[in-house]
Amino acid sequence: MSKWRRLNGDRIKLPIIDAVEKTIIREQEQGHKLKVCIGTDSQVRGEVVEFATVIVFLREKKGGFMFIQNFQETRKMSLRERMILEVSKSVEVSYNLCELLDLYDVALEVHADINTDPAFQSNVALKEAMGYIMSMGFVFKAKPNAFASSSCADKVVR
Repeated sequence: MSKWRRLNGDRIKLPIIDAVEKTIIREQEQGHKLKVCIGTDSQVRGEVVEFATVIVFLREKKGGFMFIQNFQETRKMSLRERMILEVSKSVEVSYNLCELLDLYDVALEVHADINTDPAFQSNVALKEAMGYIMSMGFVFKAKPNAFASSSCADKVVR
């Protein structure tokens, strides 16, 4: 079981699918219309690449909150490989949750920390990432609209 936590550091003790379902039920009972955005960001620190994946729950016109998972890789990788690894982690989490989100009629977006502007280095992986995410049937967002990865996950990469 992977380790997920809340922004305040509290560990999520349930399997993530159960924690997400419990959260959806609670939020819908309180009258909130939800959307879930999933994204991953990474930082290279010496020989280690630190990653953070987030599940962001947006309450329509009422703010939001997120669940966070941190992990790391200890191998050299190109920028393109790192970008695709970020996307694959977001797709993996999205795939594991998509049936549940469909069941409760919760919209899902997968956010990639990749710039649509060719002047930025991360753009090297844009076409692959977009193709991967969309071929899985998910809604794709890239910078500047990919706040789950470029803002939320970016803040919690250790």
